[in-house]
Amino acid sequence: MLVLDFINVGNGDAILVRETEAGFSMLVDCGHDALRRDDHPQDLDPRSRRIFAGDFLKKQGVSHLDALLLTHFHRDHVGGLGRVLDAVTVGNLLAAYVPPPECPDLDPDGDNGLPGQARNLLRCVNFYAAALREHPRRIANFTELPGDKREQFRLTPELTMDVFFGESALYPAQKRIYDAAFRGHRDRYALMHWSRSMNIASLRQRLYYHGKEIVLGGDFIAALWDRDSTTPCDILKLPHHGSLSSTTRKFLTRLQPKTIVVCVAAGRPDELPHPYIVSLLREYTEDLRFTDAVSIPGLVDPVFHESVHIEIP
Repeated sequence: MLVLDFINVGNGDAILVRETEAGFSMLVDCGHDALRRDDHPQDLDPRSRRIFAGDFLKKQGVSHLDALLLTHFHRDHVGGLGRVLDAVTVGNLLAAYVPPPECPDLDPDGDNGLPGQARNLLRCVNFYAAALREHPRRIANFTELPGDKREQFRLTPELTMDVFFGESALYPAQKRIYDAAFRGHRDRYALMHWSRSMNIASLRQRLYYHGKEIVLGGDFIAALWDRDSTTPCDILKLPHHGSLSSTTRKFLTRLQPKTIVVCVAAGRPDELPHPYIVSLLREYTEDLRFTDAVSIPGLVDPVFHESVHIEIP
């Protein structure tokens, strides 16, 4: 059986994939470092069941992940990495960038003269690097994916995964910018440009299990998806939290998902998920689920749960 848990981390993505017969576990992204973001810190509904990804793993009795895949390095995808590594050991970390060993603290909030966008980028990468630095020997192997071609992995005898990338030139550029930052060289313009490019470098995954196909969209905007990754699927994790850029009619017509899951915090002030996108999604499936207790009058009634839980026999 394949068991999927789209964890209610509030802001961000954290998706636990388990294949029970093989005893295999993989986590895709780690959620935010806080259950309430500092830019919308309103009180949680007392019925809220948001949970850190690391705490969810503990509750599920998961102490080891065979694989941990990071789609990209925004704070709502890597901020929870430290708590995850508190809870589990990892066989293989897969990412398009791995910080150099013993890398220094980037001190994003120090007196560096950088604009806000550049500081925010450094802050995100610093969460990632600090978690690795503070948890030595918790990860057995690091695999830096070059991003120049689709990667294929046989995770178990019954479960396989394709990993898709954006434009191949993005990943060497990302490596140059981050490596330079760790060496103390901070090009403000390169950092600002990359802060606007991180989502289009997000990794995407397609899982294959017993004739079912599951697409995990990261934060890659729908208009840029490759044709070879937009064939029909059974389950779609919607890209980028239901933003206006997450979905197009053409994208949904190609994918034809039977179930759509939106990883998003309830009560965001930035209209995520956007009501237009929710209306569009409902044209394509009756099985539309949200990780958090999203409420949009006339469109979505709140559901309080720790995860969107799906089992595939």
